[in-house]
Amino acid sequence: MPVIQPDSLQPTGMDQKTPWRCAVCGFVFTGETPPKGCPVCHSPSPEFVPDAPRTQLTYDGKPFDVLIINGSTHRAGNTGFMADLAEGALRERGVSYRRYNLTGHHIEYCWCCYAVRAESCTYPCRNKNDDMPAFHAMLAASKAVIVASPINWNGMSARLKTFLDRTTCMENLYHLGKPGLTEGKVVGILVNGHEDGAIKTGMDIWLNFEQLGYIMAPFGIAFRTHGSAFNSKTDREFFQNDELIVRHTRGVVNNVIEMLQLGIEEKLKGKLVPVTE
Repeated sequence: MPVIQPDSLQPTGMDQKTPWRCAVCGFVFTGETPPKGCPVCHSPSPEFVPDAPRTQLTYDGKPFDVLIINGSTHRAGNTGFMADLAEGALRERGVSYRRYNLTGHHIEYCWCCYAVRAESCTYPCRNKNDDMPAFHAMLAASKAVIVASPINWNGMSARLKTFLDRTTCMENLYHLGKPGLTEGKVVGILVNGHEDGAIKTGMDIWLNFEQLGYIMAPFGIAFRTHGSAFNSKTDREFFQNDELIVRHTRGVVNNVIEMLQLGIEEKLKGKLVPVTE
């Protein structure tokens, strides 16, 4: 992506040498600190990260309990706020977790090997060139997943949809008569947006995990919208000061933890009959 450097943001001193990249659109600014906002996509300053060559994600194999996935293009936006709340609740309970913002990772579209023939869709995934193999390994290693998504056109984000498409190789293990890696694990879902589509988004995400054998935590979906009567620029302030989004997000995390403590995954091992499409 070409580097755009408007005249108003040109560095003025030799000491301003740190390149900052907007994680949303790729604009690069050089300065001691990130700019107040991105002049290209208008994302706020927290979306800027130090610009560095991207390396392929790897999983170190160390066990942990919960995988948090922020499926928003905006790593520090309203969906990120819900992920932050989830992190805080997990820390308070002493539950180990790892959190990833999909906007910071390279995940290619699914090659749709299954469409050629079922046997071609294998695990590990044939595409080993991006970050998804590491996510596959962490889905298998973790005991639960908490997924956060914005509402885009009454559905999940395109980034999250691509991520979930790439789990097909894990679902297809059942069709190939091989042991599954995800049945009996727990999922919690967090959704937010400007206006309509929260319940549909939550259910669309859930259907993907249901096909992988996950169990929804009781009261396992939290969603919050602001409303079409308001300008979207006011959403951030609304969510940051909304008591309901805090209470419901923390509630989902609590319910996921309570399910984990029952040890259901271990109790169900070898007892479930896979029913997937």
